[in-house]
Amino acid sequence: MQFDTIVKNGTIVTGSDTYFADVGIKDEKIMAIAKDLPEKGARVIDATGKYVFPGGIDVHTHLDMPFCGTVSKDDFETGTIAAACGGTTSIIDFCIQSKGQTLAEALEVWHAKAKGKAVIDYSFHVAITDMNDAVLAEMKEIIQKGYPSFKLFMTYEGLRVDDEALLKALIQARDYGGLICVHAENYYVIKYMVDKFQKEGKNEPIYHALSRPPIVESEATGRAIKLAQFADAPLYIVHLTCKLSLDEVARARKANGKIMAETCPQYLLLSEDNYKEPDFNGAKYVLSPPLRNKENQKYLWQGLKDNELQTVATDHCSFDFKGQKDMGKDFFGKIPNGVPGIETRIPLMYDRGVNAGKISVNRFVEITATNPAKIFGMYPQKGTIAIGSDADLVIFDPKLKKTISQSMLHENVDYTAYEGFEVTGYPVVTLSRGKVVAKDGEFVGKVGAGKFVARKKPMIL
Repeated sequence: MQFDTIVKNGTIVTGSDTYFADVGIKDEKIMAIAKDLPEKGARVIDATGKYVFPGGIDVHTHLDMPFCGTVSKDDFETGTIAAACGGTTSIIDFCIQSKGQTLAEALEVWHAKAKGKAVIDYSFHVAITDMNDAVLAEMKEIIQKGYPSFKLFMTYEGLRVDDEALLKALIQARDYGGLICVHAENYYVIKYMVDKFQKEGKNEPIYHALSRPPIVESEATGRAIKLAQFADAPLYIVHLTCKLSLDEVARARKANGKIMAETCPQYLLLSEDNYKEPDFNGAKYVLSPPLRNKENQKYLWQGLKDNELQTVATDHCSFDFKGQKDMGKDFFGKIPNGVPGIETRIPLMYDRGVNAGKISVNRFVEITATNPAKIFGMYPQKGTIAIGSDADLVIFDPKLKKTISQSMLHENVDYTAYEGFEVTGYPVVTLSRGKVVAKDGEFVGKVGAGKFVARKKPMIL
């Protein structure tokens, strides 16, 4: 067989294996994995001394998203370029239903946002914010069309649903092979605390964290889990931040195993101390749920190692510090919630996870690529290196040292939460369906080359 591209002399790492071989690519697919593949007519990429990983999959992004009175800075062009440069080859973004919309109408809006812009492959979760009988019935059709995952917010004015809507969605997803994801925080406690702090003149960014303490998250996490257990339905907790919530998940997994959860680099690497940075810089880290006390980090790392947490996503939602975050200069409740991170996930997780001895390199691949693909119905098309899979690959230099700074990144935002972080290990080539889209930290692909991925039934891990 004559190949289009051959990745030679690399160490292939999957979620379960590590071995030395070449990868032969033809017509966007991996067609051979063996030593000394014939090079005639093929583009050869030398991966000597480097790892070959499956392309990363970020299952939690917010591109071109209206929120908190503004719109996130990264659209599907800048956001996916940044993702590709950071070693991510697929994203699942959140399509947010507006009041009065059908789910199909909401999806039309999000497809229009991505069309002609995405440089890597993408899919959508559907966030249900206006539940009624027609929307409930529509879920079956949406699942069958390749959108098997839904998000429901338990907080945020205008987005949240009540427990009845969550329960009905869980039952519907159970019956038709879907998966419900929840943003788990107690709306009423948050509202009480925010109003209290505002009346007391406590307006600085630190009060964002203090208004949403860990118990606010763990209570809602436990409540969502109990509703899922009542419905005998699978459940996926997004952006879990703390030991209290992790304890809820761990208990539930021991009981019936249908509960899954993700965490994010910000909760593993940053803390509520960041909110105390002077000159309003703490606003850079305002997101929900908020950053926690550092003590929580060791439990999250252990949860990743022990498979109590299955994935690491970013919750990438970028807002400029100047011109957007400063909308809340006088009151933390007006600071747009979200941090950037789509480009830095892979190197940060490798350096702070693998290099630090917290997780193995195979587990790193599992939580950044393989498990996301399995849980959200993209496996084995994505998330692994296997014959017949899409040729989404990352050539990763484990010895390349970099100091992360906003100036080196491609995220369309005026800061990074990881400014000054030194990492050893960085992507040097990213391939999306066999085409090189990023090389040596720069985008070399084609805008609009990304394709929508219709997904299959989720797996429960």
